[in-house]
Amino acid sequence: MATELRWALIVISALIIGGLLVHGLWSVRKKEDKNDRSQDLPAAKEDAKPKEPELSDMSFAAVEEEPQQPNTAQVQSTHDEQPVEQQDNAHSEQSAPEPQDFIILHIQMPEGLTMAGSKLLPSVLSLGFKYSEEGFFNRHLESSGNGPVLFRLVNMYNPGTFDIDNMEQFSTAGVSLFMTLPCEGDSMAAFNMLHGAAKKLSDEFGAQVLDSSREPLTVDTIRTYVEKVREFAA
Repeated sequence: MATELRWALIVISALIIGGLLVHGLWSVRKKEDKNDRSQDLPAAKEDAKPKEPELSDMSFAAVEEEPQQPNTAQVQSTHDEQPVEQQDNAHSEQSAPEPQDFIILHIQMPEGLTMAGSKLLPSVLSLGFKYSEEGFFNRHLESSGNGPVLFRLVNMYNPGTFDIDNMEQFSTAGVSLFMTLPCEGDSMAAFNMLHGAAKKLSDEFGAQVLDSSREPLTVDTIRTYVEKVREFAA
């Protein structure tokens, strides 16, 4: 009896020890598999590099966007309160024709170079541009800023505008000049003025004048622009 009990205890002990060994091996194997899976996972992506500045389209969209129409009472109240000179400007703006097409010239710097805002601002002002609340530079009929806007100068890259209070810290790889067609006043004179401003800026900064497709401006393209201006002036 004692012998049988002793053998029973030996068998039970062996089973318990075997179970512990099996469980231990299973735990170790599970941990190794988990480590292997973690090593096989793809490495975390490195921080994305800063994107190159994107060409701005908001400048041209802003021209096409129609302002909200105030009600009659608001128009009459504002009109009555305006001085005579401001009323004349308001009549001029209201009679401005709706834009149907554009003449666009880009001034693009060589790769790796930029226009410093500290140099660009005096150059633009010397050409008769006036800073607008929208963040663009407008060339009016008169260099003093009076009369209708003939054409505009915008940042070629997003966001398309300029912060005139921080021009010392500003730089851009290019700017764009554009006029709407039809144009108030002498549209051909406005185009010649735009073309002249583009050439002067390109010479001053060592930049290249590009057409609306951002291809080098050619004599044939200039002729095409002239014909387009004449069509709308007719």
